[in-house]
Amino acid sequence: MISPDGSRVVFLRTRSGTDRRTCLWQFDVRAGTSTVIADPAMLAHDDGSEVPAEERMRRERARESSGGIVRFSTNTDVTRAVFDLAGKIYVANLIAGGANELPASGRAIDPRIDPTGTQVAYIEAGALHVVRTDGDGARVLMTPENDQVTYGLAEFVAAEEMGRQSGYWWSPDGSHLLVARVDVSRVLRWHIADPSNPATPPVSVAYPAAGTDNAGVTLHVVDVNGSASVDVRWDRIGFEYVAMVDWSEHGLLVVVQSRDQRTMRILEVDASNGETSLFREDTDDAWVDIVGGVPARLRDGTLVWTVDRNGAKRLVIGDEMVTGANLEVRDVVDVDGDVVVFRASATRTEVGVYTWSRADGVAEMKPEGAAPGLWRARRAGGTIVIASRDLERPGVRVSVHRDGRRAGEIESFAETPSITLNARLVTVGARNLHAAIVFPNGHEPGSGKLPVLLDPYGGPGMQKVVASASMYLEAQWFADQGFAVIVIDGRGTPGGGPEWARSIRGDLAGPALEDQVDGLQAAAADWPDLDLSRVAIRGWSYGGFLAALAVLRRPDVFHVAISGAPVTDMRLYDTHYTERYLGDPNREPGNYDTGSLIPEAARLSRPLMLIHGLSDDNVVVAHTLRLSAALLAAGRDHTVLPISGATHMANDEAVAENLLLLELAFIRRALAGMSND
Repeated sequence: MISPDGSRVVFLRTRSGTDRRTCLWQFDVRAGTSTVIADPAMLAHDDGSEVPAEERMRRERARESSGGIVRFSTNTDVTRAVFDLAGKIYVANLIAGGANELPASGRAIDPRIDPTGTQVAYIEAGALHVVRTDGDGARVLMTPENDQVTYGLAEFVAAEEMGRQSGYWWSPDGSHLLVARVDVSRVLRWHIADPSNPATPPVSVAYPAAGTDNAGVTLHVVDVNGSASVDVRWDRIGFEYVAMVDWSEHGLLVVVQSRDQRTMRILEVDASNGETSLFREDTDDAWVDIVGGVPARLRDGTLVWTVDRNGAKRLVIGDEMVTGANLEVRDVVDVDGDVVVFRASATRTEVGVYTWSRADGVAEMKPEGAAPGLWRARRAGGTIVIASRDLERPGVRVSVHRDGRRAGEIESFAETPSITLNARLVTVGARNLHAAIVFPNGHEPGSGKLPVLLDPYGGPGMQKVVASASMYLEAQWFADQGFAVIVIDGRGTPGGGPEWARSIRGDLAGPALEDQVDGLQAAAADWPDLDLSRVAIRGWSYGGFLAALAVLRRPDVFHVAISGAPVTDMRLYDTHYTERYLGDPNREPGNYDTGSLIPEAARLSRPLMLIHGLSDDNVVVAHTLRLSAALLAAGRDHTVLPISGATHMANDEAVAENLLLLELAFIRRALAGMSND
């Protein structure tokens, strides 16, 4: 977060590469120095087991693995910041320093300071609370009617699939709040147990599986002084997804999406009575993407939006497309007065930072000497903070720029990996698939055959072939054990444009597997060192699904697979993700049959290891257990490795390290004795 005058940058960072507790820091742009504002170790409450259950679930949805202060909000002037720590709320003074604790019971989460800096809202046990920053005037604004209802929290699919972590929003003057009421009474209840601790009761999770009911989400404008709320009214049957909210001095905009995701509407809300009017509508025969950072407004209220046109996602200002088909817009990161800052790709493997203004049009932000790679940025008051990753070295570099010059650098305290990268980015095959090939350090091309390990994600939502050294550290470790590791981004992965993304509509299995096979064979034609008689594949989540699919359908190509947390039955995954690509299973059941691994269990003829966290509430362990049961029923040998207490993220360092060693041993045993001629 950057102050409006551009003089200060507020950020999160640990004190060292071995400390998992994140502190709140501030960088003085003029002096070029950083100061700790709040350190969890110095406050009355630390992190860890004291984190409320709702916050643990939010962190799981956000893939947040650090501890301490993991997020914060500031007022408009960026003079105060508020954060939660172990269920307590703190307000930090960003000018004088120091932090004071606000009254809360120890279960408070998601505090947001109002734009004026005088009040803080937060959630406790599904109820919305407000308190003044001096600790007085604590009150409850909205209380759940029963245990199926929450106020101010994002529902599962919003947090997991839409990128919306918020469930309430302040008005610009701090007098009102827009609050989401979430009712999960009609949502399927799944029960996540910990078999290693049989005395612990299962956790009940409202999980909206494909084709079943979503949570009921309504919106309400609430006066912080406690007067009656106003219900926001729209066609909730036709548009049940609340995708995004933008509340500025120009008005309140709410973006809603139809269940089939083919229509998205921006609604303008009259906060005084809850009436809505259509501001904009976008449609697509497949789906309309939710793009981060939009809608937004320029200083004069002009809409900032994106559309898919002529083979690219393009930036729209008002009714004008201001970027060409040569740029694939990824997201909008800031609007600084009349300057829009956005990220876009001119080349699929790189994400650059660009600005648009009426005066200068579109311009790329390229600090002198910076290498191309994956860039992020923030801008306010003319100060620009750029975080960049590239292939030259692992880790992130954060630089601060002011008045056209470099004002300083915010140092990263992350440990430097001991691995030396030996990777190259290439395009392979008739479809020009982007791939990374990672060789062992010291390997000379043509010096000998190497067994091959494919390490894909390969599906929508994640791109692995990018110009960032940090993406290939694990692949390099495997390579240094004697493998040529190949990472391939096939159809449906981000960055390739609308047609590339939508080419998988109706089939999440066939195109993805075909691209892995084609990419592997094309790479072997270019690199004779690749021994196609010894090919392994490993992956996690969608990548785990793809790995298992590979040995089931193409045992002629793949000789062993490691499948981590795989989605084995698409009917067991959530509504918003799965229905976007496969449609409603009640109307298009064939798409789900095509993508299910369970009916194909009898085809297994290669070694397969299934790995799954028993506490996973995203891809539940039922996926692995059902496939394992089908394999057993068909008499097919396989290995199952359950991880007690692990969720979809195996964050424990010892577990993560030993998983790699076990995977390596399994692959080596499976490939032993195969031809290496």
